Amino acid sequence: MSRIGLKTISLPEKVSIKSDNAGTVTVEGPKGKLEWTMPKGITLEEESGTVTVKRNSEHRVVRALHGTSRSLISNMIEGVSNGFVKQLEIQGVGFRAAVKGKDLDLSLGKSHPILHPIPEGLTVTVDQNTNIKVEGIDKQLVGQFAAEVRRYYPPEPFKGKGVRYVGERVRRKAGKSVQ
Repeated sequence: MSRIGLKTISLPEKVSIKSDNAGTVTVEGPKGKLEWTMPKGITLEEESGTVTVKRNSEHRVVRALHGTSRSLISNMIEGVSNGFVKQLEIQGVGFRAAVKGKDLDLSLGKSHPILHPIPEGLTVTVDQNTNIKVEGIDKQLVGQFAAEVRRYYPPEPFKGKGVRYVGERVRRKAGKSVQ
């Protein structure tokens, strides 16, 4: 029994959802359009402003994909209506970021600047050279891009330098002590 899979999804006013016989789900809203192909054994039912995800059998694989499918469809609806945002901050002397065309230019204390390409469908803005804001309608794409940028220089525990999510706490360690 999937507790998440059994929950209904409410549709906002300006969002429409369609599914075809091949299992392709298309969600359109004010921010854009997303498509996803459902796994076999999962169906979608829409009725009067709510969407219900159902499964056709009780096989283990189908049961496992029931809640996942419901969450992915819910994230698609949330994305086309409100969008998703991840915010990163850079800490460290001389560390900075800038958007140059379709690339994010990062200066993170290495001998060369790092140019990270910005994927289609994402909007990246840099404020005060140290605050990076990633916006988009696809939750996975926004999170993946933010994680890739953070991976270039994760926050280190001794001085706290690096790229971190806004609000992320970094546990600091004491340095070497003279005895």
